[in-house]
Amino acid sequence: MNRLSRRTFLKTTAAAGLATIPAAGCVESGSTAEGSAAGNAPSAGGADDPLGVRRDFPVTAELAYLNTASVGPLPIPVRDALHAYADEKMVRRNTSAGRQAIASARTRFASLFGADEDELAFLYATSGAENIIVSAMDWRAGDNVVIDELHFTTTFVLYRELERRAGVEVRIIPPTDGVVTVDDFAAHTDARTRLISVAWVSNRNGFRYDLPPLADLAHSHDAYLYADAIQAWGTFPTNLHDENVDFACGNGYKWLHADFGCAPFYVRREHLEWMTPDRWGHRQVAESLEGHSFRLKEDAGKLEYANPAYGPVTAMDAALEFLEGVGVDRIAAHTHALAGQLREGAQALGMRMFTPPGNPSAIVSFYHGLDHEALAGALADEGVAVTFQENGALLRAAVGMFNNQGDVDRLLGVVGGLA
Repeated sequence: MNRLSRRTFLKTTAAAGLATIPAAGCVESGSTAEGSAAGNAPSAGGADDPLGVRRDFPVTAELAYLNTASVGPLPIPVRDALHAYADEKMVRRNTSAGRQAIASARTRFASLFGADEDELAFLYATSGAENIIVSAMDWRAGDNVVIDELHFTTTFVLYRELERRAGVEVRIIPPTDGVVTVDDFAAHTDARTRLISVAWVSNRNGFRYDLPPLADLAHSHDAYLYADAIQAWGTFPTNLHDENVDFACGNGYKWLHADFGCAPFYVRREHLEWMTPDRWGHRQVAESLEGHSFRLKEDAGKLEYANPAYGPVTAMDAALEFLEGVGVDRIAAHTHALAGQLREGAQALGMRMFTPPGNPSAIVSFYHGLDHEALAGALADEGVAVTFQENGALLRAAVGMFNNQGDVDRLLGVVGGLA
């Protein structure tokens, strides 16, 4: 493989006008530990902080944190909201704070992502949604579900078990150059297809699916489309009604910068009548009747069977307020452009790219062809956080709203130094 030396790389980046790679442990301008108060919109930033948010993310003081696809760091306003929730719970001054937070978070999410509030349930994990869908459907031996190799592990576990229990065929599409097209899905979809399931943005290489054509394909076969949105929520503007997806779910601890334990689940209104919970509890009660009988909820709230995790819900509400202040459109413009520059830089170093060109997401993956332990150690020494997959052969970087050109250059400088 033809690779550039570190010296050639530095000359190339200098000619392109890229920022100088900061030394290990260097603190970027604006990356202080003092954040804005919850609810204050971030200010416009300079070249080193285009969205004006780095002060709200103390992680930027020590790391070029390119790992939001794994876990998104908490911004200070979300930390403060969790702190306030814990204080309230400790002294029990406001016993309705949790209920207020879930109502507020539901309203914010519906407004931000183009859904109706009664189409939303807050689950504990992304995997809960796909399990509910599969449990509610009437499967027959010989039915099939169509997925692809860019999906997350949970989906394969779920459908292999469905295959074993119900005789449902699992059709798995391999990617070509990091891409799976609608035509690929069409070639695997037929009259016995009941469900198409995709990771809206792949955790493996960031490939982003165009949902409306996939929805049209599924619906033309009387099937449903599910999108795992954990790598999508908060990374680009969207309207779930316009996407025409039947179901979508994603937890809050990545790009929403909330916490584990609150996963918004969207169920398109037309499916609420037949969608049944996979477990039962007091929170589904709409009205108590005589003789220990009940009228149950009919909207998506019927999928919330028990008390929510009020701490994570509080974090979700504060995180959504923070995102509103920044602007998801601004986040997408900044992170997608920077991810594109990262991809070009890695390709210039001779890396074998797994992320396709022109891909509108914040994730970039490439096969580095280097000694994994040496590369991981060098990145750690330079304060660069990424994820390795496929036994260390695949490097995945994720560009968050708080990242800047210096973060990208620091990663490329380490890779270029070992190439």
